[in-house]
Amino acid sequence: MTEGARDSSRTAQISSDLRRRIAEGGFAAGTRLPSEAALSAEYGTTRSVIRGALARLARLSLVVSRPRGGWIVQAAHQTQGFDRMQSFTEWASEGGRVPGGSITSRTVGPADAREAQLFRIRLGEPLHRFVRLRTLDDLPVMIERSVWAPWVSDVVALLPDDVRSTTAALADAGIRVASTNHRIEAAAATTEDSALLGVRRSSPLLQVGRTTTTREGRLVEIGVDRYRAGAIAFEIEAGQTVRTAL
Repeated sequence: MTEGARDSSRTAQISSDLRRRIAEGGFAAGTRLPSEAALSAEYGTTRSVIRGALARLARLSLVVSRPRGGWIVQAAHQTQGFDRMQSFTEWASEGGRVPGGSITSRTVGPADAREAQLFRIRLGEPLHRFVRLRTLDDLPVMIERSVWAPWVSDVVALLPDDVRSTTAALADAGIRVASTNHRIEAAAATTEDSALLGVRRSSPLLQVGRTTTTREGRLVEIGVDRYRAGAIAFEIEAGQTVRTAL
């Protein structure tokens, strides 16, 4: 057997063993794996073999690499049906995950043609916008870009940067969100996406465009969510779409 073949075989063996240890709870979801150096010593092999084994696990969405943070174990799957209204925070908490979020930028800018049409306002009317990084178990998984209707701007302007749930904050102000329409497509990571999610520029992301309304049909928000690859999946079952954390 050539050296390359031996390395390939060893990579597969180590990948399989690490996968077993993750499945058995040896490495809990959200925790950091031992360093490549430590794993190399444990398995008696080179770092390149260890990196190959970890790359295999990453392709299976079992681990994710964080810049300067090492390899983090991903949590098991959980799903949410889009046939009922549920915020990111509610969905994550229901699945045993720890949701987080931070507004990274806020602006007030003129409505473009699409926004003016959807909100039924004048072209150029000022609108509140923000970019918000969402996390699961402290891992960055999604960027929310939201544009808010003028009639909720007073509430939105007072939201703290670390607001846990905008849905709950709106409800506290008497604004109850009842439904959301979604459009799912692929997108390439921008420079801002790359910096916030810790991925390479132009990396593939899952983009979900959405409009959120009250029970009376009044539009509250126009949003675009961009999910890091390997963090979220959407499944379609019997006519309904469900969101899955990987």
